[in-house]
This record gives sequence, C-alpha cells and structure tokens, in this order.
Amino acid sequence: MPVFIASLNSGSNGNCYYVGNEREAVLVDAGISCRETEKRMARLGLSMQKVKAIFISHEHSDHIKGLGVLARKYRLPVYVTDGTVHHCGDVPKDLCISLRSYEAVRIGSLEIMPFPKHHDAVEPHSFMISSGDTRIGVFTDIGAPCEHLSRHFAQCHAAFLEANYDEEMMEQGRYPYFLKRRIRGGKGHLSNKQALDMFIAHKPAYMSHVLLAHLSKDNNCPILAQQMFAVHAGDVHVSVASRYEESPVFVIDPLPLAPGESHVLNQITGQFQFAIG
Repeated sequence: MPVFIASLNSGSNGNCYYVGNEREAVLVDAGISCRETEKRMARLGLSMQKVKAIFISHEHSDHIKGLGVLARKYRLPVYVTDGTVHHCGDVPKDLCISLRSYEAVRIGSLEIMPFPKHHDAVEPHSFMISSGDTRIGVFTDIGAPCEHLSRHFAQCHAAFLEANYDEEMMEQGRYPYFLKRRIRGGKGHLSNKQALDMFIAHKPAYMSHVLLAHLSKDNNCPILAQQMFAVHAGDVHVSVASRYEESPVFVIDPLPLAPGESHVLNQITGQFQFAIG
C-alpha cells in the first residue's frame, strides 16, 4: 500500500507534516492555523476525515499554535509527552494521550515510533511512521546528529530532514551572537552540512525522497541547500519544504523497481499532485 506525504508548512513561521495511506493519516505538529491547514489540504486533495491523530514534537509555538482549534474541531487525539503538554497553552487536555520514547503508537494500519532528539525544549521527539513495510521519518528541530537519528534515518524510504542554516550565511548574517550560539550550539538546529553528512553516511539504498525542512529565512537559501544534496542524491528525489506554501503530495511505494525505473518514478511524483481525498 503506498504512503502519501506532504509538508503543509515548514519553517519558524509554522510546521505541519502529513503522512498517511489510503485509509488513515496523521499530522506531525500543528504550527499553522486550523483554517490554513484545511485550505492547504484541500488544495492537495487531502481529506481531513482521514486524519486520525496529531503528534506533537515539542512545545515551541511554530509547532503547536494551531493545535487547540484543530484538535477540538475534529476531536482528534493529541499524542504528546507528559512534560510537553504542560507547556502547550491552549491544548485540549481531554484529547491528550501520553507519548513515551520508543513506545510505538498504532493508528489504524499506521505505526508511529517516537524517539528523543537534541533540542532546547522540555521533551523533544522525532518520529518514524510506518505503513506496512514503508517507513517515513519526520526529523526536524535537531540540535545535533545522534545515534537515535542515524539509526532511524537508515531505515526510511522517505524523510523530512532539517537543513536549517548555511554555516557561512549564519556567520556573516545579522543575527546577534547569542542567537547564533543557540542555533548551532547542539540543541538548536541542523546545518545544511550536518544534514548532508547524515544523508551521505546513512541513506539506505531504497530511499526515494528527502524533503529538506525547516530552512531559515535569513540564514539559508533553498536553491543552495537543494544543490548541495543534488550532487550526492543519485536516484533520491530531493526537494525543499517551503515556509510559505504546501509541498506537492509525494507517493512513496516500496515495491522493487527495475533498473532505471526509480529515476522515472521520482520525476513523476515530483511533478504532480495526487488527489486522494
């Protein structure tokens, strides 16, 4: 069964990622308004009726500011750690379900595996979402690569992978020193180089798509980030998740491909949006 993935928004102005199959779906984070989430999903042909739960990576506002309205309107369970939920403000406590590291959650035929990451939040987590044999990673807001990240990245057919800043642009940019130190200090964000090193070292042979995520508006350039990865991408379709609009829906299918077919499939899924609502 194919898996459908899309970024509804990715950046410091809001983060929300869709992962689902033909029967059910989940959202990872709800950092844009309920109305904007609905509008972007509708444009992609994605149905909110298929969304069965929201998973929260951490409590920063760009990951939760649309959570309260969205969860209440659709009565969606919110999977969030006990430490995080107390810092989420307007979150419907009656809909919250405790999330714990390495305790898999079943949502229909989907399995969501949370695991810890380095970030300046209370109990930050990344997620690997499986549908049958297809595995999708949502790996953003990561201060430093770690064994948890590399082990899960190496299992993914597709991933949202943070590439927040270019090191030279950051160094020469207008950010004050304390903010630069926070971003690159081990509990902030991954640079283009750190993300690329992860990709080169741990990309599995069957990976088909990587969406570069959470790019900085001031300290990165989408073209630069994509070009850095393109040199090493091979048959992997590399795209940038925008901070201004939704991505296309990408279809991830783990079925074996004959030689040369993967390149054609990547081109097709990169050029078309798929209506599955």
